[in-house]
Amino acid sequence: MACVAQRLTILGAAMLLGACAIIPKSTGPVVPPSSATSAMLLGASAAGNLGRSALDRADAQGALASFRESCKWAESKDDKSGLTTPADWRGVCATARSFSGDARQFFADNFTPVRVGDGKAFATGYFEPQIVGSRTRRAGIEQPVYAAPDDLVRCWRDDIPESERTGRAPLSRKLADGRCVPYYTRAQIEDGALAGRQAEIAWAADPVEFFFLQIQGSGRLITPEGDVIRIGYDGQNGHSYTGIGGVMRERGLLGDGPGQYAGSMQGIMQYIRENPAEGAALMRLNESWVFFRELTGDGPLGSLGVPVRARNSVAVDPNFVPYGAPVILDLDRAEADGLWIAQDTGGAIKGANRFDTFWGAGDQARTTAGGMSGRGSALILLPKSAAARLPKR
Repeated sequence: MACVAQRLTILGAAMLLGACAIIPKSTGPVVPPSSATSAMLLGASAAGNLGRSALDRADAQGALASFRESCKWAESKDDKSGLTTPADWRGVCATARSFSGDARQFFADNFTPVRVGDGKAFATGYFEPQIVGSRTRRAGIEQPVYAAPDDLVRCWRDDIPESERTGRAPLSRKLADGRCVPYYTRAQIEDGALAGRQAEIAWAADPVEFFFLQIQGSGRLITPEGDVIRIGYDGQNGHSYTGIGGVMRERGLLGDGPGQYAGSMQGIMQYIRENPAEGAALMRLNESWVFFRELTGDGPLGSLGVPVRARNSVAVDPNFVPYGAPVILDLDRAEADGLWIAQDTGGAIKGANRFDTFWGAGDQARTTAGGMSGRGSALILLPKSAAARLPKR
């Protein structure tokens, strides 16, 4: 492991493990830390100073640029985790906007490291796929790319008891008579449930590549003429995400043994292509379907509505990690070690220390993200005013 603790020389390895806030790991349903066992800050002064020698300079500089872009959200939106308030971010963000020095010092001066739960992190990777596509249907490019349809709304269905109707209503399909029913599944959409609705914004050449583009949540369609159509997340059909890699592992299809496939995106795709009938059925087990809109401007957009940046942006569970917060990962995958900014989330990103690192576009990004499965530790950097509210032990 390329240990981040070795680079955080001012904190020291012992301080990294013991001199930060600890938010105990929740049990049972996923709830914000403020609703779970209370957090504790270990040692009033022990959180210390990250210092200029603590982080890689270029890594910190990129993270600062992404942090600035996240500030508009952090300063104005409620934090689901309960760890921060908009007021905690305003002073830090004002400093970030005018800061022109070594970015490492900015993070050292303005944040306190916090460990959420046991701090044991698991990180995967995602990227911006580039696949063959077109604005119009043509021979060999026949996989529809749909925008969110008009009948996809949040409403309470008859099969949901009144006693369970709390919070936001689920995504459903509203019928002409006003009733709400579950929206079409992946299988139903693939079988033509949306055909003739004029909901197509583009077409893709390869259904398998498009399936994985949906998992990524954004991507680029490259036309035969070389034009680029950038598409981004525009909604989801309300059905739960099922990771087909987990299903394959349960069935003994992934591993290092004879006849097994590599436990990476590349290995999963190889299985689907070599076993087309079984692969098509496997993909349909993931009933979730992602709708898209065409994007203009810079970069794919994360959940905050700002561009996610290669090697700087990470997807988190906002019930535990505030959007906009810096995150330090120390994993057994050295390429993912360092400083990231929480700017996105995803259907599979659940839990206090679950992260999805963003690697950009292109072949190298695809390879790195597709094979990313890292374990280690995570620290969340909170504004000092937010960390000061945590109980001290």
